[in-house]
Amino acid sequence: MKKILVIGAGRSAVTLIKYLLDNAKSNNWMVIVADYSQELAKSAVADHEQGKAIFFDVNNAEQREREIKNTDIVISMLPASMHIVVAQDCVRFRKNLVTASYVSAEISDLDEAAKQAEVLLLNEIGLDPGIDHMSA
Repeated sequence: MKKILVIGAGRSAVTLIKYLLDNAKSNNWMVIVADYSQELAKSAVADHEQGKAIFFDVNNAEQREREIKNTDIVISMLPASMHIVVAQDCVRFRKNLVTASYVSAEISDLDEAAKQAEVLLLNEIGLDPGIDHMSA
């Protein structure tokens, strides 16, 4: 079973989490929703049999590293300024990362290390997030 770690369960993550859970069984996914508010994560998972809600503090390096090591792919729905610590761990532990934010200078600086680790760091694409969502 593939493990997907979704960091952040706020409003912008709700549709994504629902999509992942709706497709979890047919794709053999376990969707781990991690948020500083475990109640928010639990609400997003809604007792789905292939979902798990956990308390998550992105600033707790030990927990962050453990969760990233134990997953197959990370989706960060955190604020853009917080992606860098997640991205650094993803490169170090060779885990692909998807974010909903544009490429920051700090993320751009990880490009060569990510290529060397054969890790994908996929960020927002296009001109304007209001008109270019891939779901459009």
